[in-house]
Amino acid sequence: MNDRYDAGAADHGADQYELVGYDEYGRPVYRPVQTQQQTYDPYAQQHQQGYGYDPYEQAAQQPPSAYGYGTGEPAADYGSYDPYGTAPQQGGPAQGAPHDPYGQATAAGATGRQPRVAEQQAQQTAHIPQQAGPAHDQDTPAEPQREYHTEQFAFVEEPDANSEDVIDWLKFTENRTERREEARRRARSRIVALAVVLALVAAGGVGWLWYAGKLPGLSSEDSTTGTATAAGAQKRDVIVVHLHDTKGGGTSTALLVDNTTTQRGTTVLLPNSLALTSDDGTTTTLAKSVEDDGSDGTRDALDTVLGTDIEGTWRLDTPYLQNLVDLVGNIDVDTDTDVPDPAAKKKGEAPLVNKGRDQTLSGKMAVAYATYRAPGEAQNAQLERFGQVMQGVLRKMSSDPQAATTTIQTLAQILDPSLTDKDLGTFLAGLSDLAKGGDVKTDLLPVQNDGTLSAQASAGVVKNVLGGTAKSPDKGAAVSVAVQNATGVEDNTEKARVVLLNGGFTFLESGTGAARATSEVVYADAADKANAAEVAKTLGLPAGSVTKGRISASADVSVVLGQDYKPSAG
Repeated sequence: MNDRYDAGAADHGADQYELVGYDEYGRPVYRPVQTQQQTYDPYAQQHQQGYGYDPYEQAAQQPPSAYGYGTGEPAADYGSYDPYGTAPQQGGPAQGAPHDPYGQATAAGATGRQPRVAEQQAQQTAHIPQQAGPAHDQDTPAEPQREYHTEQFAFVEEPDANSEDVIDWLKFTENRTERREEARRRARSRIVALAVVLALVAAGGVGWLWYAGKLPGLSSEDSTTGTATAAGAQKRDVIVVHLHDTKGGGTSTALLVDNTTTQRGTTVLLPNSLALTSDDGTTTTLAKSVEDDGSDGTRDALDTVLGTDIEGTWRLDTPYLQNLVDLVGNIDVDTDTDVPDPAAKKKGEAPLVNKGRDQTLSGKMAVAYATYRAPGEAQNAQLERFGQVMQGVLRKMSSDPQAATTTIQTLAQILDPSLTDKDLGTFLAGLSDLAKGGDVKTDLLPVQNDGTLSAQASAGVVKNVLGGTAKSPDKGAAVSVAVQNATGVEDNTEKARVVLLNGGFTFLESGTGAARATSEVVYADAADKANAAEVAKTLGLPAGSVTKGRISASADVSVVLGQDYKPSAG
């Protein structure tokens, strides 16, 4: 910034002003010396030396002010101050002087910025010379000189009493904002970390379920559609077990399945009424096939009906089952009924097996429970008890193949040639390991009244558990018999059904009729007369009960059981 006054004062007014210090911007500060004021014309030297045209010549011809920047007023005149030079100058303006509305020619010193003084110099008495305005009238006495202190012009930033409070408030708000942002960042970090952990846990759980074959919609056991290829490609080890009741007669059959792909095991219970094809091509039942065709013929028939590949047959007579339970150290079963003691001599004695949860069964108790069938009870109820006993044996069997093999060898039973001691021991050890982990379940194969498999059985058990395809024998291959119970005893229908199925006939239930004394066997076609006679013989009815008449269109022979019917053991 051009500070003409300071330069002029330093060069030409050294005898009029004295330096008292510097302001905060480094500019000199002067005060008047108590001497007579002298005028100073900054352009006089140039005018006198004749350096060409001087635009300020007219202003220079006028008497200079005491400070070198006036319009010619006496220096000693410190009258009324006119910042814009509107008042008439003393002696009048010079001829031809240019109009100066803002007083630039009369108060040039006023245009310059007044020097600022540092705060520490505010206490000094230094003065900056001021230019007095022109007098309004020659007769008006000069007003006393006004002294303007530097504090009136210095733009000093005075300390505000509340500045510290403002700064503290700004710091507080800034810190609070930063704390909020930091809290938000920490919360976002925690949410992201939690989401990552949950994703990893979910992925691990899904992976484990997929590996174990328990994932819904993908496992072979939970899916009902679109899994035939996947189920068929799984690796399974299957053996068939026939429990022979050496005292009460009859058999119970189950398939033990070890799915090595999904690491799960299943005990599939097979009803005795399951229709099979015998060696001569005729239709028979599972119970009759076990008695007549033996282990090999029954195994082949089961493979045909279920589409499986049974690797061996384990014939387990009741005395060997008793020894097996004793060898593994008893078993724990949730029994569903009281089982009387077969050796009891009087009625009302304490049962051999009590109904309840976690009942500990010895070998003798296990055999009695597995073979028990209450009066009027379906064969499937007894079959499910046999499955409970097998489940208990698997849980108590050793998971070590060598130890399990030793247990089988200790039984000293003669096994089927298709199954050795070592093979059976290793197989049972694998299932035992799965059973202890809760990965062995029991399923009952649903069979219709005529012994054939339903679509539900084909999808739920045959396809998913066994990985096969159901193929029941042709219904036309066996003689269908419709039975109506008129004996007054509801259980006789079930007993007749078992006997007929075991005899190779197809059973059709015709409901219950009014009680009658004699039974009747009716045929409609002369070709079925021999079949009707065979049905009467199988049911234990006299030959005179066979007659020709009208029957249901869906059956070959119709039977009405009267009170003379004496059911035999099924």
